[in-house]
Amino acid sequence: MILITGATGLNGTEVVRCLSARGVPVRALVRDVRKAHALAQLPGVTVVQGDMSQPETLREPLKGVDRAMLISSADPHMAEVQCNFVAAAKEAGVAHVVKLSGIMPDRDSPFRFARMHGQVELALEMSGMAYTHLRAGEFMQAYFRQAPAIIARGSFSLPMADARIASIDVADIAQVAAEVLTSDGHAGQCYPLTGSEALSMSDVAQRLTAVLDRPVQYVDIPSEVYRDGLIAAGVPTFNADALVELFAERRKGKESTVHSTAEQLLGRRPTSFAEFAQRNAAVFRGRGG
Repeated sequence: MILITGATGLNGTEVVRCLSARGVPVRALVRDVRKAHALAQLPGVTVVQGDMSQPETLREPLKGVDRAMLISSADPHMAEVQCNFVAAAKEAGVAHVVKLSGIMPDRDSPFRFARMHGQVELALEMSGMAYTHLRAGEFMQAYFRQAPAIIARGSFSLPMADARIASIDVADIAQVAAEVLTSDGHAGQCYPLTGSEALSMSDVAQRLTAVLDRPVQYVDIPSEVYRDGLIAAGVPTFNADALVELFAERRKGKESTVHSTAEQLLGRRPTSFAEFAQRNAAVFRGRGG
C-alpha cells in the first residue's frame, strides 16, 4: 500500500491523481477529511485522517503501508512535522519513503526552507528505511500568483534581476513521483527535477505575451519592496522573509541549472513554460482555471 501525505495540497493532489489513473491503490493522508471530497471520489483512493504534528494520529493510517510520499506545507514547522512522519513511518515498518524536497537542500543555506529540507533528508537517510529524494526546482504554478497583476496591469514584478531559473510543471513532478513509487531501482537516489530550459523573467514575460496575445512585461524590483508587498497582501512575515532569502539565492544562479533527470524518468521532454502557459491561458486571462 502507498500513502501520500499532504494529499490536499498542490503536489499531493497531483500525485494521488496520477496513482489513481494508473490503477494503483493509494491512501491520501489529510488533516481534514471535509476538504478531501474530490479525492475520495477517485478510483482506488482511500482518504485517511492524520496530523503530522501529532504523531500518534499517524499509527492507524500507516498500518500496512510499505511505501510513502512525504509532502507538507512550507511553514515554520515543516522540518518538525516531516521528521515526525519519518519516525512514525519507521515505527510502522514502512520500507521506502519518497520525499519531495527542494532543488538546493543545504543545512547551511541562507534560505530557511533549504535548511529544513536538508535536515529532513538527513533524518530520512539515518532512519534505516529506503529513501528517494525528489529535489524539485521552482514550480511553474508559482506564476499563478502573478496572474492578478498580469490581468490588471499587463506586468508582474519580482526581485530576480536578469537571473535564470529552470522551472518545472507540478504535473511532471507528480508523474515522476508516481513512477518512483511504483517501480524499483530508486532507493538511495537523489533526483534533481527541473524543466528543460532555464528562463529569465523577461523570457517568461515573452512566452506569456505570445500565449495571451497582449503585452506582458517583467518589472525587476528591490527585495524590500517585494517583501513589503507580500506582507501587505497578507503573507505571514516568516514566509515573506523566506521568499526574500529564496530570491537572493536565485539571483546567484542557484536554480539555473537544467537537469535531464526528469526527462529520463518521464521518458519524454518535460513540459515547457510555453506549453504550461498555453494550457493555463484562462488563468492568466482572469477567466478561471
